[in-house]
Amino acid sequence: MEMVPSEENQLVPKEGMFWSCRQSIFDEMKKRFSQIENAAEEPRVLCIVQDTTNAKTVNERLTLNLPASTTLSKLFEDVAHKASYVNGTFDLAWGKSGDMGSLDPSSEMSLTESGFEPGKRNFLQLTDKDGEQPQIASDESGTAGSSGLDDSSQERFIGPLPRDGTVGCSSDYSSPSYSYSSILNKSDTGYVGLVNQAMTCYLNSLLQTLFMTPEFRNALYNWEFEESEEDPVTSIPYQLQRLFLLLQTSKKRAIETTDVTRSFGWDSSEAWQQHDVQELCRVMFDALEQKWKQTEQADLINQLYQGKLKDYVRCLECGYESWRIDTYLDIPLVIRPFGASQAYGSVEEALQAFVQPETLDGANQYFCERCKKKCDARKGLRFLHFPYLLTLQLKRFDFDYSTMHRIKLNDRMSFPEELDMGPFIDVEDEKSPQTESCTDSGAENEGSCHSDQMSNDFSADDGVDEGICLESASSTERALKPKSSLTFELFSVMVHSGSAAGGHYYACIKSFSDGQWYSFNDQHVSKITQEDIRKTYGGSSGSRGYYSSAFASSTNAYMLIYRLKDPSRNAKYLDCDDFPEHIKHLVQREKESEEQEKRQREIERNTCKIKLFCMHPVKMMAMMENKLDVHKDKTLREATEMAYKLMELDGVVPLDCCRLVKYDEFHEYLERSYEGEDDTPMGLLLGGVKSSYMFDLLLETRRPEQVFQPYKPGEVMVKVHVVDLKTHTITPPVSIRAYLNQSITEFKQLIAQATELSAETMRVVLERCYNDLRLLYVPNKTLKAEGFFRSNKVFVESSESPDHQVTFTDSLLWKLLDRHGNTIRLFVSLPVQSPGTNRTICQKVGGDTEECSEGSKGNRNSVEAILEESTEKLKNLSLQQQQGSSTSDSQKSSDTSDFEHIESPSPSQEPDSSSVSAVVAVDNRELENRIREASGGSGGGAYSDPETQFPGEERSDSEVNNDRSTSSVDSDILSSSHSSDTLCNADSGPIQLANGLDSHSITSSRRSKANEGKKETWDTAEEDSGTDSEYDENGKSKTESYYLYFRAEPYAQEDGSGEGGQKCVLVNVDKRITLSAFKQNLEPFVGVTSTQFKVFRVYANNQEFESVRLNETLSSFSDDNKITIRLGRALKKGEYRVKVYQLLVNDAEPCKFLVDTVFAKGMTVKQSKEELMPQLKDQCKLDLNIDKFRLRKKTWKNPGTVFLDYHVYEEDINISSNWEVFLEVLDGPEKMKSMSQLAVLTRRWTPAQMKLEPFQEVVLESSSVEELKEKLSEISGIPLENLEFAKGRGTFPCDISVLEIHQDLDWNPKVSTLNVWPLYICDDGAVVFYRDSTEEPMEQSEDERNELMKKESSRLLKTGHRVSYSPRKEKALKIYLDGGPVKDPGQD
Repeated sequence: MEMVPSEENQLVPKEGMFWSCRQSIFDEMKKRFSQIENAAEEPRVLCIVQDTTNAKTVNERLTLNLPASTTLSKLFEDVAHKASYVNGTFDLAWGKSGDMGSLDPSSEMSLTESGFEPGKRNFLQLTDKDGEQPQIASDESGTAGSSGLDDSSQERFIGPLPRDGTVGCSSDYSSPSYSYSSILNKSDTGYVGLVNQAMTCYLNSLLQTLFMTPEFRNALYNWEFEESEEDPVTSIPYQLQRLFLLLQTSKKRAIETTDVTRSFGWDSSEAWQQHDVQELCRVMFDALEQKWKQTEQADLINQLYQGKLKDYVRCLECGYESWRIDTYLDIPLVIRPFGASQAYGSVEEALQAFVQPETLDGANQYFCERCKKKCDARKGLRFLHFPYLLTLQLKRFDFDYSTMHRIKLNDRMSFPEELDMGPFIDVEDEKSPQTESCTDSGAENEGSCHSDQMSNDFSADDGVDEGICLESASSTERALKPKSSLTFELFSVMVHSGSAAGGHYYACIKSFSDGQWYSFNDQHVSKITQEDIRKTYGGSSGSRGYYSSAFASSTNAYMLIYRLKDPSRNAKYLDCDDFPEHIKHLVQREKESEEQEKRQREIERNTCKIKLFCMHPVKMMAMMENKLDVHKDKTLREATEMAYKLMELDGVVPLDCCRLVKYDEFHEYLERSYEGEDDTPMGLLLGGVKSSYMFDLLLETRRPEQVFQPYKPGEVMVKVHVVDLKTHTITPPVSIRAYLNQSITEFKQLIAQATELSAETMRVVLERCYNDLRLLYVPNKTLKAEGFFRSNKVFVESSESPDHQVTFTDSLLWKLLDRHGNTIRLFVSLPVQSPGTNRTICQKVGGDTEECSEGSKGNRNSVEAILEESTEKLKNLSLQQQQGSSTSDSQKSSDTSDFEHIESPSPSQEPDSSSVSAVVAVDNRELENRIREASGGSGGGAYSDPETQFPGEERSDSEVNNDRSTSSVDSDILSSSHSSDTLCNADSGPIQLANGLDSHSITSSRRSKANEGKKETWDTAEEDSGTDSEYDENGKSKTESYYLYFRAEPYAQEDGSGEGGQKCVLVNVDKRITLSAFKQNLEPFVGVTSTQFKVFRVYANNQEFESVRLNETLSSFSDDNKITIRLGRALKKGEYRVKVYQLLVNDAEPCKFLVDTVFAKGMTVKQSKEELMPQLKDQCKLDLNIDKFRLRKKTWKNPGTVFLDYHVYEEDINISSNWEVFLEVLDGPEKMKSMSQLAVLTRRWTPAQMKLEPFQEVVLESSSVEELKEKLSEISGIPLENLEFAKGRGTFPCDISVLEIHQDLDWNPKVSTLNVWPLYICDDGAVVFYRDSTEEPMEQSEDERNELMKKESSRLLKTGHRVSYSPRKEKALKIYLDGGPVKDPGQD
């Protein structure tokens, strides 16, 4: 551009050049706007990318809205630019689950061709490539220069490092809590992380520390595993060796530790146990010492980690000193002295306190052997020998005696990078003490010092570690040893973040190869600085925010490991070239294993996993389901062969008679077939490798003479059922395919071709959804306009019947379809025989070959004939009513409710409801009389077999189903009459209707699915206002309802459960029928009137609930539901079924089921007791006097209010359905006379005998504490001033261990009345423990206490109560040298 000088002598562009430049800019902008405009017309693909390579980014999403023509390679470039990664160092995969398929980064296919859907969200995952994290792009463009971290994420010290900054730039991650001056991934640090199995962070921290210890790592490599001598799975050194090799040579970001923990003998539950890292260190070292016996590494742990100290007591009068030598593996340093408010500020200060002697004077004087008397003395510890690797444990976990809880001390304690241990050697030890070794003084320092008794002469032992043992060195040698020989350098800081209840461990470790500090936080390894190490001192910092200080201070150093600075001994890490031969072979094996794993993972990423269905031609024509795993490069022909073998069709159907088609299981729709694409790769046909597909595959079969029909995209599938008005049957479906733009006339022609019916007289009815029937009568209307979708169901009828002339909703066709849509199939189990009579109905059920006794053989045929005749009568009556009603509802529109069609018909056209009911009732009475005559006459018994006799009394539920009644827990939970539950039925497959409507399933499995989500109210007795009784107040039947379809036939159960006299009936019934009418229809099969049997609904878990709402319909039932009929009187209005349990307060099982009975509204407690007494005598063999037992409230297992004889149910006592009461047998006359009294169950605790006395009931006239204590004093003889009491906890009988009761209960609460906090004793049945305050607990030895502990544990487990005591709350950390713990065979 030409420049000219301006007036200010500055160069500016010439005017013409300026306009020319401006024009070119406008042209460029116009060109870009045109491109944008063209791109706007193209469909766009929304890609949402989740970066899973780092925990920091896993919750973030990258969003790209790209044109549909964008290629896959361009997509990778755009993702790399947006994520600031180097392209080619990451993979993109479909979906969110583990079985992902990777996209091809070099493909030039467009997004739509690759399976992306325009206008929808397409989810991708950004993953590691070949196990290595993506490389971060250099920040030349400035895109990664700013940090997007929020305040919450910046507070984190543990975990993955943020990616946003780069090395050395001003935007390096910096937070008020911690800072990092470098952002590096695994490939940059060169170190591999360890996967946290669940709560194994403590293990990972220790393993990384040992790995970064050259001397330990090298010694481990030098050990050679002999496979002939030990199983490699259980060899701890071998698995550690393998792990260290993987940490050194693997290309993965992180590796698993499961092989190591398996060698410990741990199972998967151990991964969920939190442990202390120092405890693990000690246990692991012990295990290694055991494993390394008789090897070169036998003394490795002692050589590296063991030190010695002297525990001494010196008399201050004569100077006599008694001492012994102890060894230690780590030095426990107190953070805050006991009773002090100020903590030690540094490790040096804590070490000084550790060796600071204490003076024994006064009552603590020491008995001097030389003085022969008690003298003042000085007791303390002196370091004699420091280990090569010095381990310091900062005792941050303490016990707070004021709160009686464990606490963590987060006080600040600094530690130096180099620690000089010279000052901590006492100069007095340089003199040889002229004393004898004494064993009466043990090591008083708590925590981790060994107390092994050793010889005085330990100089030979100490020669192992040069320059450290002061006792073994002469004065000349000591003078020659420089002071630096006791200088240690810090190289590992194990940090704990959290509280005493739990937290997280990670390790900060310095590499001896480059002097750089790294953070090893499970699978994440990153560089850190000295400043980050200082942040682990603990304590709060003034720079932190108001809320963050409490959290930040909980992250602090817990264990420190120093190494002696000695060039002659300081080792370096072994390089791969320097590995021993056996390690090189192991490296090769691990590499091959890793390569194999990588290849397998690559195969998995390229495998399409899709649901496969097949209608098996042999196995009952059932739809079989499986999962087809096929590589994306496999052709359709190869995939068909795989599916053929998977579905086990070999030998059943030839392979060339099978093909794979696209299928939609939900709509049962065949989407398309793949003609001419046998050699097309499956990845292309399925739209790529995805975690899930929106469609399935169906393996379709044909007969050899048939030809496959092509399925084209856009077609709809129609299942056609042909209805026969003459036989009232509906045939199985015939499938045809049509187009949505076809007219109804064209559609009828298609059906006519498939069914050979006349299209001219054809009526077509579409079932749009559940029971929604629509007659298709407009010839030119398209299928789409009529509401057809992918998969449809139609019913067709073609005849010359006059039914054509009737309005559809009044036609016979509509009635048949309506009945078809509302009929369900139920399996009804009948009782063996009826009560109160000497007759039994003996039906022949399916293949049942049960032989009746001689007295009944001649009558069997007549009984069956009567039942068959009765069934036919009911069927004909139903048909007459339905046909009679066909003209009565002619004015009703097609949109009216189903229930409008089942009301009583008009008197002019058919019998009224009372006459219908009368017909049914007369028919039932006639049936009973005829059965009685056919079964053996009017007087005699039906059979001579004594087992078939039934007593004259009514049979109770407890005899029939005692197992169900004994569950007090379940019945209490379900006692509410308004409870609801979701009914979930197993969905059977489509059932063929070849035999017509009167057999097999009336509805398809899809109709069952429509009912699965419905809410259902449990069938329980209601309160008085809502109880539905079969009788009115005069005792007459109230079931005057219109009769609906009912069909029953004998049924033999496949599982054989119907044997032994149990009869079953398969019932097809209109679910709009009421329970009352349903019971009346069942009368001929049960053999008694509907008032003498009960209906129980059986749920999926075989739990039964009685259905008692007689005016409710069966609409909540679904296909294949099970019903059990039990003999017994049905409830009348105002009656409630009650379960009676016996309360046995001093038995191991205090709650015992007795009987089921019935209480009525207005009945007094005394009347109910009178009715109970015969039942108890007959069924439970309890012969009770009415004054010697009481009834009381039962709430789960807890006894409650005592019911007095004059109380009236529903007036004084609220009663509900499925009610439960306690019956309590009294030792004497009833003491409770008034509701103002309070009955308390008391139990004495005798500490001197470690024993709980039996329960005794105390009746109080008021809620006064003073009265309670007086009564307790009266029955126990304990003086009033010494009596203490406490309320029991939990459910009755409030069991508690005798080892805990003395301390754990709240004894002697400071209250004057019982009905206030913390007692809240307001009702009868409360449990109160009491004791003599002057009585001390029994003294026990350790063995006696352990024995008592076992007995208490067994007792409490048997009663179902939690055993809360344990010598250690958490599970002890153990490493099993034999491969695992020995399990007690008696334990399950």
